[in-house]
Amino acid sequence: MVLDAAISSTTRPTRAARLAAFSRVFTSDVDEAAESIGRIFCPHALDPLQRSWPDFHAQHNCAAFNGFSVNYVSYGGSVAIDPGCLDRFFLLQIPLQGAARIDTGGRTIEVSAGQSGSLLSPTMPTQMVWHDDCAKLILLVERRLVEERAAALAEKPGIAIEFDPQVDLNTPFGAALCSQIEYLVDLAEHCGPGRQLPPTITATLRDSLIGLLLTGQRNTLTDHIDRIPVRVGPLPSVLRKARDYLEAHATEPLDLDRLARAAGIGIRSLQIGFQKHFGVSISDALRDIRLSLLNARLLRAAPGERVIDMAFELGFTHPSRMAEVYRSRYGESPSETLRRSR
Repeated sequence: MVLDAAISSTTRPTRAARLAAFSRVFTSDVDEAAESIGRIFCPHALDPLQRSWPDFHAQHNCAAFNGFSVNYVSYGGSVAIDPGCLDRFFLLQIPLQGAARIDTGGRTIEVSAGQSGSLLSPTMPTQMVWHDDCAKLILLVERRLVEERAAALAEKPGIAIEFDPQVDLNTPFGAALCSQIEYLVDLAEHCGPGRQLPPTITATLRDSLIGLLLTGQRNTLTDHIDRIPVRVGPLPSVLRKARDYLEAHATEPLDLDRLARAAGIGIRSLQIGFQKHFGVSISDALRDIRLSLLNARLLRAAPGERVIDMAFELGFTHPSRMAEVYRSRYGESPSETLRRSR
């Protein structure tokens, strides 16, 4: 049943669920499952295949953030799911157990744990069959956020974006995607439902995932995003404006739209300009600025201040990775700098 109600003794999850502290639905009742999960995602038809009735259960855990959520969803047995068009959001599904057949946009794809996932677009009608006690990690991202970023990257406003629905998890892109989703789940589990992440952190994670999807997974705007822009060599003065903007807003989430407007150039031209003139991506340039700020803060830290708190306040989303690049730049760990300053 939904969280506060008694759970039927016949409900039998098949594996340790992720995001257990974020439980939203846990039931062996089909109608309740369809209604409750439909309120979180979208209304849909849910039908266990005939032989699966005795094994049916539904579990949905959901950690929601600003503009996106990460979810763990599992069904006992095999079920048919018909959400139609998702309309409001894009849905990335990564199987952890079992398999699924998905009919979307005139294609049929098969996904399975460790092999492939799916990326569902809101304008494409979808039907699914989840097999063999299927369990998935699911990323939901608001449609508006994806379309705004896609339009800015492609410099093509007002065009609907649709993704190739099949995601190969055994490519570098697939591995990077799984790593980011796993990190987001780990972070949510570590913080728990009672603690809000700093807005800078959630915005950075969200924008990083959206950027990865748009540049790594084939979609209807890929050719526009990947094309070489007319201005392949932005003027250094333009890049200096962008660099100054990054330094002035280093503790804020990276907003490529605002950065490009401040510099007076398109996003794609700006990205290529940073690579050509600075030899780094915009994200790496911002990371270097934040490392300098962190070093300065560590050297003047007050008693009781912690490295992890400073790192989060400056927008570092992966403390362990931050510590590695900090050491390579300063020759010691952030903790050693902090101890040396006292």
